[in-house]
Amino acid sequence: MARCRAAPAHGTVGRVIEVNELTKRYGRTTAVDGLTFTVRPGHVTGFLGPNGAGKSTTLRIVLGLDDPTSGSATVNGRRFRDRPRGLRHAGALLDAGDVHGGRSARAHLSALARSNGIPRRRVAEVLAEVGLAEVARRRVGGFSLGMKQRLGIAAVLLGDPPVLLFDEPLNGLDPEGVLWVRGLFRRLAAEGRTVLVSSHLMGEMEHTADRLIVIGRGRLIAAETVPEFAARVTRPRVTVRASDPTALTALLTAEGAAVRPDGAGTLTVTGLDAARVGELAAGRGIALHELATRTASLEEAFMKLTADSVEYPAGDPR
Repeated sequence: MARCRAAPAHGTVGRVIEVNELTKRYGRTTAVDGLTFTVRPGHVTGFLGPNGAGKSTTLRIVLGLDDPTSGSATVNGRRFRDRPRGLRHAGALLDAGDVHGGRSARAHLSALARSNGIPRRRVAEVLAEVGLAEVARRRVGGFSLGMKQRLGIAAVLLGDPPVLLFDEPLNGLDPEGVLWVRGLFRRLAAEGRTVLVSSHLMGEMEHTADRLIVIGRGRLIAAETVPEFAARVTRPRVTVRASDPTALTALLTAEGAAVRPDGAGTLTVTGLDAARVGELAAGRGIALHELATRTASLEEAFMKLTADSVEYPAGDPR
């Protein structure tokens, strides 16, 4: 299978997305409100927020498809719309269905290649990269959503750009496709590229993203690593299953820990880390059958930290 070439390794110059005090208003509605963040190369950065948070508006402004009311958004230090042959600088997938259904996959990519001064050989390379080589001459109108997503990703890769943006790239993909995309994002970041992925799939972002940009009602909520974001919600907990849970509970409580029994000899401990729990148990000769550190999931952290930013909250499902 063909692979994209690695981006030149010369620092971060030319591979940074910068959003500075960005504001976008539509009449009386403020979609983006003084938003500032930077996306750097070498990481998969998740771009998260509830519906209506301003994610799509921000991406459209970054790509020069919409004008900001105030503030700025640049790719490689310049407004993207000011760059000729833009696909060489940044590739973006915003809507996999936004393709002329009467064209073949090859014709669609060939037109993009011609307009951006990209060698024709790249069309075959990226079609092979995304697994569409055998259907290259089929009309896109007959493609499934997953196939259109793969074609959209091929268009992102076409110019071999140092900056790549994806909006909901996993929609319609089967499990094999999801695993492939996860590996693709990580490889692109490892090559020194800037990879920004917007998605509502918290479980997938937890496995894919290294860093997060989280917004709500157009404002920045967080810009940090996934573990840092999850740690905002709750202190790490230690789950331990012991041969003598009663004795272990007394021992840990004496050390200042809070201990909650969860049944079948399993305890949840806060206030001590796993290493200290293990040391104390060993010192008293208490056998441990399980010892693990638990943190809040990305989904739990996201739901709690964006609760005030949900535009149309649903009722309690219980």
